[in-house]
Amino acid sequence: MAGPDLIKTLLYTVNNLLQQEQYKAALAVVKGFRNGAVYGAKIRAPHALVMTFLFRSGSLKDKLKAILKATYTHSRNLAYFVFTYKGLQALQQKIQGKSLQSHSFLAACIGGWLVFGDNNNINSQINMYLLSRILFALSRLGVEKGFIPQPKHDPFPLFATLVWGIVLWLFEYYPHTLQPSLQSSMNYLYHDSNVWHDISDFLIYNKPRTSA
Repeated sequence: MAGPDLIKTLLYTVNNLLQQEQYKAALAVVKGFRNGAVYGAKIRAPHALVMTFLFRSGSLKDKLKAILKATYTHSRNLAYFVFTYKGLQALQQKIQGKSLQSHSFLAACIGGWLVFGDNNNINSQINMYLLSRILFALSRLGVEKGFIPQPKHDPFPLFATLVWGIVLWLFEYYPHTLQPSLQSSMNYLYHDSNVWHDISDFLIYNKPRTSA
């Protein structure tokens, strides 16, 4: 019976610790690390699975390795960033005795430089994803604050027009400037559809099946 009693005592101690207000900031950093790791794995694994089996050649073992590596890298980096960001936020608030908007910006800048400053495929995708979101957000904020006049008409159609016009122009004439995964997707859509040999690679497969 010592085993169950020990577990109960341990759980009681841990749960009691989690309720202590003086440890809340430090515990929030730890949970942030946990949430970063879980969220990174959740969103990267399905994406890596689809992209790898659609566009990557090689054996099943190689493909699974690539999926695991991408998932691990995304999960690790997001966990490290959340840990760094929340830790620096808590430290600044502790030093200055209050929370300021500059704390969030400075903590995220340092975390971004340390964690997402390495120029690799995963970090590139994450940073570009965020860039598109903050451009939208800053545009809305500019309108809210009065720095940008309120549009008389919905600007989204013009936005869509320019985005698609520019990206296809770049793809057709300067494809090397685009991210590799975007190049692969566009090759599949726009260039692979120009080539076929018979009904098998016209409707069933994208490319002719090679015999083993």
